[in-house]
Amino acid sequence: MANRINLKQLGELLADRNLITKDQLKHALEVQKDKGGLIGQIMVDLGYVSEEAIAQAIMAQYGFPYLPLENYEIDTEIVKIVPKNVSIQYCLIPVDKIGYNLTIAMANPLNSQAVEDIALLSGLCVQLFVSTASDIKKAIEKYYK
Repeated sequence: MANRINLKQLGELLADRNLITKDQLKHALEVQKDKGGLIGQIMVDLGYVSEEAIAQAIMAQYGFPYLPLENYEIDTEIVKIVPKNVSIQYCLIPVDKIGYNLTIAMANPLNSQAVEDIALLSGLCVQLFVSTASDIKKAIEKYYK
């Protein structure tokens, strides 16, 4: 049986690290409830925190490695493993596949639902890297033609 780490929600993690206030988190959650979307992106849009700060916090807390996508070349066959709408929905992109391991760059690797969906969808074991939402969006535009 796989050992599951009890991951905090992204908002709690940022508040615990004093990157946002509890009030900012509450407001961001209200906006998410109202309009939908990813909590990290909402907090960035509201100007509460930078994408880089989110990536750094996740890396520091959970040790997920950081993958800057700007100069990273992704094989188009790898990208096809995850449908474009799923990549957009969860703000992630597959970057590599070795054997039964699929490596994914995500803005929020704490989203266990997304990770489970990708594992089910691909039938592969998912390895996670952190990247910024902007880098992932650019990669999605570049590789999903």
